[in-house]
Amino acid sequence: MPATRRDFIKQSSLLAAGFFLPKEDFFKKKPVGVQLYTLRNEIGKDPKGTLARVAQLGYKQVETFGYGNRKWFNLSPTELSAVLKQHGLTSPSGHTYPGSFFLKGGWEDEWKKGVEDSKALGQEFITIPWLEEAYRKDPDNYKKIAEGLNKAGAMAKDGGLKLAYHNHDFEFTALDGQSGFDILSKNTDAKLVQFELDLYWAVKAGHDPVKLFEAHPGRFCMWHVKDMDNTDKKFFTEVGSGVIDFKRIFKNAKLSGMKYFFVEQDQCPGSPFDSIAKSINYLNGKIL
Repeated sequence: MPATRRDFIKQSSLLAAGFFLPKEDFFKKKPVGVQLYTLRNEIGKDPKGTLARVAQLGYKQVETFGYGNRKWFNLSPTELSAVLKQHGLTSPSGHTYPGSFFLKGGWEDEWKKGVEDSKALGQEFITIPWLEEAYRKDPDNYKKIAEGLNKAGAMAKDGGLKLAYHNHDFEFTALDGQSGFDILSKNTDAKLVQFELDLYWAVKAGHDPVKLFEAHPGRFCMWHVKDMDNTDKKFFTEVGSGVIDFKRIFKNAKLSGMKYFFVEQDQCPGSPFDSIAKSINYLNGKIL
């Protein structure tokens, strides 16, 4: 057999083996992260102590929020990076500027600063966390945001980062026959703009996350893993305590394109440390 063909078969076999890795091997490389918004009151008072407790609970990654004046939690990128390293944590993503950021002119210089600081912190993704209520009902706003995301995604790429957009439920509301999410997904370059799927909000909006993966394979680079309680209120609860079928969703992680996932609980019944401890214990015991 010619060497070139032999090498090709060998490489193909390796690729096939990698694609069909058992679930446990696939997730062995995916540490559990937490979105720090869950701990917003605690980290606002004591960022260093809060991060230490997050690490003690077994989390390996954090997603930041609250960026402003080139700082997070009143810590510079250098200072926060040092604290993360001290506790064996990394931050692959940060919620940075809202969607309305792209509806106003002259955002480019500020965006460059955000990209620089996210890169300095060691983040891979700079993420748009939400769109304020005043801008949600006009489809033209989503079209303008999509245009801005494409430009910002190119700038992020030039700065060594990637761009993602995080959803709530309102992006799935129909606007003149299409949803905000439809507009964003159809009018953005998949090579420049990815999505962080909030599983709770997608389910609350009436969508099956796996169906979304099938419709947009490889586009959901990150997830927010939060659960929905079994009440008429459909409120937030600890992962594994509600009605969302995480086993099925995680089985389709490759289809999604998921690279990172973060536990989040917008509101907790008691200490958020107790809630995120319960969530990571469920994930480690039943899912990963």
